[in-house]
Amino acid sequence: MTQDYPVYGRIDGPIVMIGFGSIGKGTWPLIERHFDYDASKLTVIEPDHAQANFLRQHGLKHLQVAITKDNYREVLGDLFSEGKGFCVNLSVDTSSLDLMKYCRELGVLYIDTVVEPWAGFYFDTQNNAERTNYALRQKVRDEKAANPGGPTAVSCCGANPGMVSWFVKEALLTLAKDTGHDTTTPTDRDGWAKLMQSLGVKGVHIAERDTQARRVPRPRGVFVNTWSVEGFISEGFQPAELGWGTHEKWFPENGHSYDTGCQAGIWLERPGAITRVHTWCPTPGPQFGYLVTHNEAISISDYYTVGDAAKPEFRPTCHYAYHPSDDAVLSLHEMFGSGRQQTKHHILTEDEIVEGIDELGVLLFGHKKNALWYGSRLSTEETRDLAPYQNATGLQVSSAVLAGMVWALENPMAGIVETDEMDHARCLEVQRPYLGPVEAHYTDWTPLQDRWEHFPEDIDDSDPWQFRNVLAS
Repeated sequence: MTQDYPVYGRIDGPIVMIGFGSIGKGTWPLIERHFDYDASKLTVIEPDHAQANFLRQHGLKHLQVAITKDNYREVLGDLFSEGKGFCVNLSVDTSSLDLMKYCRELGVLYIDTVVEPWAGFYFDTQNNAERTNYALRQKVRDEKAANPGGPTAVSCCGANPGMVSWFVKEALLTLAKDTGHDTTTPTDRDGWAKLMQSLGVKGVHIAERDTQARRVPRPRGVFVNTWSVEGFISEGFQPAELGWGTHEKWFPENGHSYDTGCQAGIWLERPGAITRVHTWCPTPGPQFGYLVTHNEAISISDYYTVGDAAKPEFRPTCHYAYHPSDDAVLSLHEMFGSGRQQTKHHILTEDEIVEGIDELGVLLFGHKKNALWYGSRLSTEETRDLAPYQNATGLQVSSAVLAGMVWALENPMAGIVETDEMDHARCLEVQRPYLGPVEAHYTDWTPLQDRWEHFPEDIDDSDPWQFRNVLAS
């Protein structure tokens, strides 16, 4: 029996998907299920020939070319000659800002999952401050300020960044209800920021534990991951970054702040993928995570700022705290230990994974109930029943892309937006059927617990939620 899926609207004109890696491959069937469109006008731009057979077997139009700084206007201009349509950018090494600006110029809706630069930027740029997500994001925010309104371009709408910003709002409403606070849903940014402040939330960890595993041990010389290896390596080599809260009393010796832009973040003179932090997820409880830079660390701290950017009355600390799959952890150790990247990359597919889940949520801490984790606990076994061609990690991303596309189609002249600025309830309404169990968990854990008494650390006993205590020695 064929299942009926809700159709959320019609996309007139071409649909162009840039990139057909693990996320693109998983997003395509969701587009097919949930939109009315002319299939003959869907084009996949993917330079890697590895997907050519799949695309041909499924009758998808394939343009085997790499989008570059020199050809993007010509290639997209030809495909969007009608002056309408939807550009779904799920690629690496393409400038998100340049593509979104051109799509808006053409009158085309746009969505991506990250603020991506052109090829070579991550490793060729020598100035670490310029390689931060703060700097990349700020250029998009500057473009939004300079050219408000117009065709909608959704920036950074994957699982994280993306879905986790919607989880923060749901977590705040849950915390408000459970503490007897006013549960009226705020209607604007100022209202949400003041709600977080009034609840006593000091900060947010994007706390993730990926336990997906296969039977075959990871071979040496191969970087194994559950999503884009190129994407993970690129962000892992960027400096560690975090949104910097007003409750912080200590500043890292290797830290750097900003005096331009939103001023909500800081960066550390150290790669994120070898910078560890203490955090908590429901399945493992206390765990180490990597302080890998992500757009949402800055956007969430920025969105929930109360007062002037330079001297805020309130701002939460926010950062990613990521424990990837065990194979990915071993791959990181090998890469940083040897001082060179592996030449072979492998993404674990839904067919080879035999156990595990991707537990991805937000840990709101410092309030009267101590800490609240709210998020998705999706298994690959569940994913197989929900959607094809992806593991649990992939579906958390692709379903967020679907939700962002629906929102853009329903709000076609919203200008450049981040997920913090979108209707979280509508987006989660679309996405929730693909997320498995979405749960709230309170914990009395703090970063001061479970320390090794034999090896005293330089910590702050006066406030367990200081970043000084979260950062691992």
